[in-house]
Amino acid sequence: MAVKQFTQSVLFIHGLFVNYQCWDDWVAHFMAKGYLPTAQPWPGRDKTIAELRRGRDDAFLGRLTLSEVIEAHVDVIHNMPEPPILIGHSLGGLIVQILLNRGLGAAGVAIDSAPPQGVFTTAWSFLRCNWPLINPTIAASEPYRMSLPEWQYAFTNGLPADIQRESYENSVAPESRRVARGTLSAAAKVDFGLPHAPLLFIAGGADHIIPPSLNRANYTRYRASSSQTDLIEFPGRTHYLLRQQGWQEIADSIIQWLGQ
Repeated sequence: MAVKQFTQSVLFIHGLFVNYQCWDDWVAHFMAKGYLPTAQPWPGRDKTIAELRRGRDDAFLGRLTLSEVIEAHVDVIHNMPEPPILIGHSLGGLIVQILLNRGLGAAGVAIDSAPPQGVFTTAWSFLRCNWPLINPTIAASEPYRMSLPEWQYAFTNGLPADIQRESYENSVAPESRRVARGTLSAAAKVDFGLPHAPLLFIAGGADHIIPPSLNRANYTRYRASSSQTDLIEFPGRTHYLLRQQGWQEIADSIIQWLGQ
């Protein structure tokens, strides 16, 4: 594939509950490898986690939609000097799939990706983690503030308690239920049969919120296309794998895949 010979630009796309700073170590790592990386904040997420936690952006979060988040990234890509390599985590991974489906990006990496419309699992951990976001008895306009116990189960399960608490304080921001529910709508639709740029799925073997079986189901849907689609699973990695000990192994596996 050798994507690197065609492009060096990398656009990192974050997911729900966090901000663009979750990619800080990755930006530095890719820059050291000769890439030109940028971590793109979602609309309203161009602030630190501390500012987001102190702020009261409930009205904005109540209005924000998945389509608006996607189109914000489309605008960024159109203003870049070359089609970038797209690397997204969680809902950012779904955004990567949608952007590649539109013919944007030189290649894509979807890490513990939220599934497109129609890809689902009945795994208990997935249902437990996502129910607070999709519970129809709660208005979509009401932002979701994840508690420490919810973070410990959904993102950092099995990690030491001090890392769980520290990561919660430094990583978690209020979130839009409306954006999360957009994953069940046509905004999250992907035509799996369309030709697309090379796409790599990364699955964390211990992930609760996006279990590896869901990554595999998502990956399998691309068999309808003849375009290159690959999957790598990392045992023992949680949904916090971007910062979990050993994240460099995942980053380097992506760099190796890009340079094949």
